[in-house]
Amino acid sequence: MAKSAEGLIVRVLRDEEQTILIVDDCEDDTLLTRLAFEKAEFNASLHIVQDGEDAIAYLEGQTPYQDRGRFPLPTLVLLDLNMPRKHGFEVIEWVRAQPEFRHLPIIVLTSSMRGSDVEKAFELGATSFFVKPGRVDDLVSMIRCMRAWLHFSHFPRVGGAARDGQDAVLDAH
Repeated sequence: MAKSAEGLIVRVLRDEEQTILIVDDCEDDTLLTRLAFEKAEFNASLHIVQDGEDAIAYLEGQTPYQDRGRFPLPTLVLLDLNMPRKHGFEVIEWVRAQPEFRHLPIIVLTSSMRGSDVEKAFELGATSFFVKPGRVDDLVSMIRCMRAWLHFSHFPRVGGAARDGQDAVLDAH
């Protein structure tokens, strides 16, 4: 840990300390995403839920996600848009309405290439908008870029108090 210019504790997270919540109803896409993380050598802890309602339940720590040891708060959410029960836009809107999650990075990862979806996602508070590539190698490249972005980004602690009991700014690594 190191002191930042503002005197806050800055903590570098190793890949294995990263928790990424993947929200996607397509099993084939989630399998490809897992494979891409492996090929990109991004050893984050991946947690997958099938729809927006499960994403909200995960973030709130509702059953079956109440054990934060098994289901830690994510450092990043990868969110599909078109899902049953709750659409990705509804998830973004809900997340941004929760004070403890207002800074949680949300990357939309969808097959939609509609400009209106991009605009709406950003209006609701998405951090980034990625279109799912057609080739696994391109998805691996995307995951590598995401890993680098996390490495160089600083984020406020998500979900309240810092894990180590200090006020902290995360330097995701």
